[in-house]
Amino acid sequence: MTSLQIGPVSVGSPVVLAPMAGVTNPPFRRLCREAGLAALDEDARAAARPGEYAPAGLYVTEMVTSRALVERTPETMRMVSADPLEPVRSVQLYGVDPATVTAAVRILVEEDRADHVDLNFGCPVPKVTRKGGGAALPWKRDLFQAIVTGAVAAAREGSRHRDREVPVTVKMRMGIDDDHLTYLDAGRIAEQAGVSAVALHARTAAQHYSGEARWESIARLKEAVRSVPVLGNGDIWSAEDAVEMVRQTGCDGVVVGRGCQGRPWLFTDLVAGFAGSPLRVRPGLTEVAAVIRRHAELMVEHFESETKALRELRKHMAWYLKGYVVGGDARRELGLVSTLAELDERLAVLDLSQPYPGEGAEGPRGRAGSPKVPHLPEAWLESQDIDERLRRLLTEAELSISGG
Repeated sequence: MTSLQIGPVSVGSPVVLAPMAGVTNPPFRRLCREAGLAALDEDARAAARPGEYAPAGLYVTEMVTSRALVERTPETMRMVSADPLEPVRSVQLYGVDPATVTAAVRILVEEDRADHVDLNFGCPVPKVTRKGGGAALPWKRDLFQAIVTGAVAAAREGSRHRDREVPVTVKMRMGIDDDHLTYLDAGRIAEQAGVSAVALHARTAAQHYSGEARWESIARLKEAVRSVPVLGNGDIWSAEDAVEMVRQTGCDGVVVGRGCQGRPWLFTDLVAGFAGSPLRVRPGLTEVAAVIRRHAELMVEHFESETKALRELRKHMAWYLKGYVVGGDARRELGLVSTLAELDERLAVLDLSQPYPGEGAEGPRGRAGSPKVPHLPEAWLESQDIDERLRRLLTEAELSISGG
């Protein structure tokens, strides 16, 4: 089996669940991780070591903001809470102010809240990029360097009383648009700053999720960054896609986001695929309904509120049912469930005898949208350096983006 080494953390299969806002909370991460473990034999599953070895990949939290973590907002603290069965706790941080990001990393490491910290420089959504964050930030090379260097130093300092150092990684996009590509410079800066891996979503912020991921950019990053692993992200819908990405680009592992929405069992396929196994999960609607029900139970346990849990589950319904013959009325009703009893009633009336529908349940999911002109701070592209006006803007930006 191909493995992955991220600093002192060993990962048995080179697979990472991408952070997704409102999706990769502890219940969904558990479903994905359990699916990955299902591809392994009992001895391999039992080899997990807390903080040190994850046999079936890494499963990263939703993006949390550094400011909200430093201020310890209740929802943010819930978001960084780990599943007690998760062997390696991976948390993704967003921030635009070096001091705040450094303080947030220190909290995660010194208070033993994470075994791996990932920094988000890939988010393309307007509320983030218009403040200079996410995929916009690496354009300002000195700011990017300050954030990454500070985070790595905080992790090293905070790890002094732990058994091993907490590695810091970076996830980014190719750049703002085709005229403002940043990924090669950012990859080299991050490597020199001491990160343990870099991951690239092979699209620009302008592409958002539209068009095709440009895997050739992952290969170029792999050529530019030699001393740490390079992970590829974008358009991985199957185990075959993941293996092919590694073959084409030479990358060291894959990061999977939208491909697993409504398909946590994709991680069985991915782990099996990298192990050279033909095992693939092809669930009929009975099996899908059982996963939906278990997802709901885990959500209730996590949120400690049946109403909130079922409301959060609604977004997953269309993804779970993609490709299966379920009438429009039934889909709408499942998208409005408020209690476990309602969920049971609405699942029970489906034709659960349906077999796996094949291609209809596979491939792209969610809204890809269309290319967009990125929203950026005024005069952001005029220089790659930060002036005092932008420095004040970025400090204010930390206060205006809520956790997640």
